[in-house]
Amino acid sequence: MTDATPRTYPQGVPSWIEGSFPDPDAAADFYAALFGWQLEERLPPSVPGSYRIATLDGRDVGAIASSDDPAAWWTTIAVDDVDQVVTRVVDLGGTATAPTDAGPGGSAGRGATCVDPRGAAFALWQARDRLGAQHINAPGGWVFSDLRSTEPDAAFSFYQQLFGWELSGVQEGPSTMLLLPGYGDHLAATSDPHIRERQAGAPPGFADVVAALARIDAGPDDWYVTFGVVDRDRTTALIESLGGQVRSTWEGPFTRAADDVDPQGAPFRVMQYAVG
Repeated sequence: MTDATPRTYPQGVPSWIEGSFPDPDAAADFYAALFGWQLEERLPPSVPGSYRIATLDGRDVGAIASSDDPAAWWTTIAVDDVDQVVTRVVDLGGTATAPTDAGPGGSAGRGATCVDPRGAAFALWQARDRLGAQHINAPGGWVFSDLRSTEPDAAFSFYQQLFGWELSGVQEGPSTMLLLPGYGDHLAATSDPHIRERQAGAPPGFADVVAALARIDAGPDDWYVTFGVVDRDRTTALIESLGGQVRSTWEGPFTRAADDVDPQGAPFRVMQYAVG
């Protein structure tokens, strides 16, 4: 086992992001220029639409897909059995599409899209060959996703019952970190054997962080993605030069961040680690 071991995701851990865009060509150009992504089309020419895998240094970051809906970034959560979890989503008051296989013969995995009881959309993924994002917590990669709600306690209750998430005492900017007990042990035993040493000074349970919870003043509730960057201010200047907008900037104990909107209206955040 080495640090190059592919990252796997236990049930209840967000594992993938994809942006859906009316103009996927323009989205690909924007994010490639912003983060240095390489994008490869995965749909055959005979299939309508577009689905492009974004990579950095040969490792998967996420995807950009075509859609007739307004531009948005989706968060996908790993599950062991998507059919069972879809049933549980509905039992808890959410809605879900029928699960479908992806890839030749279902080789990539099996997924479904869901909406929680307060209207936040997310996806489920039962991985087979496609394990999930591999370039994460690094510049140009996905850092984590926030569940944003006008009533965070009510929103959190659904995911607590569905996945066993717990609230932490760690606050970063507007967000409270969410934990899945045991996730740090999984990472230490698989793709991140040095996580305990690297996080020796972190708050208790930090290795178990899987997402975040934030209060917003106006709905609807949603899932919100954050990307890592080397320099927040340099990145925000680039966002504006590429036709995006910077809504706000803020500093937390460990980070410097900016909330942004891309040229097609999809919101996202960039975050620079600023410890010490």
